[in-house]
Formats: sequence, structure tokens, C-alpha cells
Amino acid sequence: MAAAETVAASRSTGGESGAERAPFLAYINDDESEATLRMGLSDHLDAITVRRGGVRAAIRALERERTPKVLVVDLSDEDDPVGALDGLASVCEPDVTVLAIGNQGNIEFYREITRGLGVAEYLTKPLTRDNVARLFGARVAGLSERPSQRAGHVVAVCGVRGGVGSTTVAINLALHVAEITKSHVGILDLHLRAGTAATMLSARCSAGLRVALEQANRVDALFVDRASVKISDRVRLLAADEGPEADVAPTPEGVTRLLELLRTRCNIIVVDLRYPPGPMERQVLTVARQRVLVMRPDVTSVRDVAAAKKLIGKLPNSAPILTVLNRAGAPGALKTAMITEGLGAAPDIVIPDLPRHLPRAANLGRPALKDSAALRRALAPLSQEVGGARMVQAKSWLDRFRKKG
Repeated sequence: MAAAETVAASRSTGGESGAERAPFLAYINDDESEATLRMGLSDHLDAITVRRGGVRAAIRALERERTPKVLVVDLSDEDDPVGALDGLASVCEPDVTVLAIGNQGNIEFYREITRGLGVAEYLTKPLTRDNVARLFGARVAGLSERPSQRAGHVVAVCGVRGGVGSTTVAINLALHVAEITKSHVGILDLHLRAGTAATMLSARCSAGLRVALEQANRVDALFVDRASVKISDRVRLLAADEGPEADVAPTPEGVTRLLELLRTRCNIIVVDLRYPPGPMERQVLTVARQRVLVMRPDVTSVRDVAAAKKLIGKLPNSAPILTVLNRAGAPGALKTAMITEGLGAAPDIVIPDLPRHLPRAANLGRPALKDSAALRRALAPLSQEVGGARMVQAKSWLDRFRKKG
């Protein structure tokens, strides 16, 4: 299928155009600063939308809305501006250009937020028309020439053999992290033949993933947007539905390019890998921040986990390898204590046998997380590991709102 046909087909699957993003959105606390901002950017007034409020207002809004291309946030009323900016990063698409204004004028603060937190430019109040035009104007003119990216990270989920439930873990992990942290999460199913992620999410695939992997020079961010499927406001799926006869030939450039593009659009990318890993899967495992091995409670899985850890451990990546024991307590299965003895350590995550919930969810194309409290509890430690500081931050804000209520 030609690239143009692929893009057209993906529109029917819920692909979301990059043109839907607002070009410029500002959250300003006071009338004076807003007026100066508008005067300094008078050549771009048609693209400017200003709302009242500071960085916290921006966070609350962007938990529900698409991230603009350029975002201005006011830090002047914020007790913890660094923490607030870190929280903002968790709800924004990573390719946003963030401009900030505030009251702190010391160079250490400027360096911390521009070098460590990805803010493109910072101005102290009171704003002047000249400073706004000179320092913010260039960013707005290109919308934007140099995005202040904090690239998303990759989580590789791999079953140690077929049928252990790695796709179920990957899908529900991604949904759980997105739900708790409000991050933008991508699901990439690299089972190019007979993958089940799309079926389990009631989504239709296009040929976009194959094109992206085989022909890197034909793919850009807009192409990936349109080839992916919108699962929720915070979750997108990129999967293939190639037949068994398909001769799929991913290139190293295609895999690298696809991951680079996904990392600019998603805070977290959960990749469902086949095993044993080929060159494409090894590339993913090499760049992943977390590598997750899924096993079942049987002797074969214990053997395969040991072999997989040895294989993955040879890759140039020191990221942790986490073990998920799926279907613990199933009839006839090994006891968890015996699994621990065989592995030489307890599994990092234990998911109980859920013979009613998981098969039913897969058949209905409905994520099991929605109906199974047991699965949600079991995945919580893994979601915490993947979500990291974002999850802690999200919980602290939730606690504050509850106290206010």
C-alpha cells in the first residue's frame, strides 16, 4: 500500500491529525502581563489564545486537552515552580515548546528550568514588550524552531514464550499508567503477524506500521499520528495486521526512526515484543528504560526466564530486567515459593490467575483493567516503577484536591 493510501486508511481508524493542536496557548495570572505578551507578539495575534491562571491551571486543562505546539505558563504564584514544571511535563506531549514567566530572577533557577526541565525560554516579571518580542517571538514565529523536548522513555514487555500473557500485561500496564499519571502513553505492538493488541482493544490496524519499519525515509511525525489508533485521550496504539504469508522486512533505520518519533509524542511507550528477539526486538531492548519479562508458573517458564535474562543482559543496556509471574495460583501450576526457588529470587510482580476476567475481556475487546480490581492491584507496583515520579506527583495533587473538597 502506498504511503498516501496508508494515511487515508488510518483516518478511518481514529487517527488524529497534528493540525488539531492549538498553535499557541498561554496561562497568565494577571492582566498587565497578558497585555504585554499580546503587544510583544502582535504579529502573531491570530494564533494566540490566553487563559487566566498559572501553571497549575495549565496542568489541569492539559490532562483533558491536546497539547498546543507552544505553551506559555506563569510561575509567579507557584511555591514549587520546579515541581510544577515537572508535573506539567507529565501531561504534555514531549514535543511541546514551553515558555515560562515568573518572579525569580536568579541565574541558578534559569539554568535549572532551561537545562534540566526543558523550558525553551524564561522571562521575569514585569514583562517588557521588547523582551517578549525578542525572546518569545522567535519561538512563536516557527511554532517552533527548536522544541524543548523531554523525550519519552521506552518500556519493553516480552513474554519468555508464546501464550504467557505478555500482550495482556503490556496493554493493561499502558492504560493503568496513563490513567494514574495523565501521561501520554503509546502502545507499540511489534508482533507484526498475528498480533493481538488491536483485537484486545477493539481497534483496526492500517499498513502504517509496516511502512514505518520498512521505509524510514517516508515517515514523519504526522504519518505516525495518522497511522496510530486513538484508544483514549491519553493512549494511542500502533499495530500491524500482516498475514502469515507477508514478507515483512523491518530495517534498523525504520525501527530507530519510529522510536524517535514516538518518543517526541509520548511520555511513555510500552512495546510488546515477540520472543526470541530478532534484530528489531534487540534494538528496542537496548534503548528501553525498563525490560519486563512475562512468565507463567511452570517449569518451562522458569528455565526460559533464566535464558532470557542471560541473553538480554549481554545487550549494551544496564536498565533493570523485571519479572512478571502471570496466572499465579492456576490449577496445576507451580507454587510461587517454588518459582522463587527456581529463579533464585522472587518475581517482581505477581498477577493471580483470573480465569473469568481475562478471557472474557479479550473476547469482548475490552481491557480487563476496567473490570478486574485484582488485576489493577497486581499491576500497581509495575505501574509505579514505569510511571515513577509522575505517579507520585499525580497522587499528591489528588490528595490536595481531596483535602480542599
